[in-house]
Amino acid sequence: MQRIQALALLAECTGDHIWSEDYCRRRGVPQAWIDELADCYESSFFRDTETIYVEDGPTNQYQGVRDVDLAIRLGQFLGIDTASLQTLALTRGGLVRAIREAVEEG
Repeated sequence: MQRIQALALLAECTGDHIWSEDYCRRRGVPQAWIDELADCYESSFFRDTETIYVEDGPTNQYQGVRDVDLAIRLGQFLGIDTASLQTLALTRGGLVRAIREAVEEG
C-alpha cells in the first residue's frame, strides 16, 4: 500500500462504521488486514447508536471491518504510536480524529 492510498482510507474512517469485506477490497485494503480485522458484529436494539444499519434498515448481525480498527492499522502503517492515542481517546470517533491529527502533524 502506498502512503497516498493509506491517507485516503484514513480520511474515509469515522470510527462509527463497519465496512463490508467487499468494500474493503474495492478500496484497496490489503487482504491480510481484512482477514485479521474482520469479525461478525451484533446489533443492540436498545439504543440507536448500538444498532447496525444496512441499506434495508437495521440488521441483527453484520460481517465486516470496523473502521476504527482500520484507522488504527493505517495509523501504525503511517508510523503513528496508536497505542498512546488509544489511552487518551474517549470515543472511537475521537481516536480516529487523533490518529488523523497525528499523521497531519507528521
